[in-house]
Amino acid sequence: MDKPPLVKKIERAITPTVESMGFELVRVLLIGSGKPTLQIMAEKADGTITLDECAKLSQAISAVMDVENVLNDASYYLEVGSPGFDRPLTRLKDFGRYAGQLARIEIEPAIDGRKRFKGSLKGLKGENVLIATEEGDFEIPFYSIQKAKLTPEDTFVKKKPEKKKG
Repeated sequence: MDKPPLVKKIERAITPTVESMGFELVRVLLIGSGKPTLQIMAEKADGTITLDECAKLSQAISAVMDVENVLNDASYYLEVGSPGFDRPLTRLKDFGRYAGQLARIEIEPAIDGRKRFKGSLKGLKGENVLIATEEGDFEIPFYSIQKAKLTPEDTFVKKKPEKKKG
């Protein structure tokens, strides 16, 4: 997954602190202009993070950002949270870890004319993500994935029964 240079710079600056506190970085996003929002998603190896842990992580990340001056004294909002149940899939290992779950994947370049896939994750084959869709099974190179997330809402949303005519 290709990331903007500034996001890579932020990741390099905060990763040692995040990891020293026992967390893994899931995603870093810088959203908006003017006073942008820096969104950090993190979790422990078991996939959890508490509200108190988010607060402590936020304080630590804020201190690192200030000391390293990553945003060149720019003003920004900082949000630190968990990936949630519709989590983004940003690391190769995520696709293996969540095998069996429903996901949406967007890629570039297209495979067989397709750029969007929705289906059940089937794990990994080397550096490729395996997904079973209604149209068949696909093997997607990780480097081509632009955006991916779990879609558990498909599990919770039930279709309304069709009304009988007459």
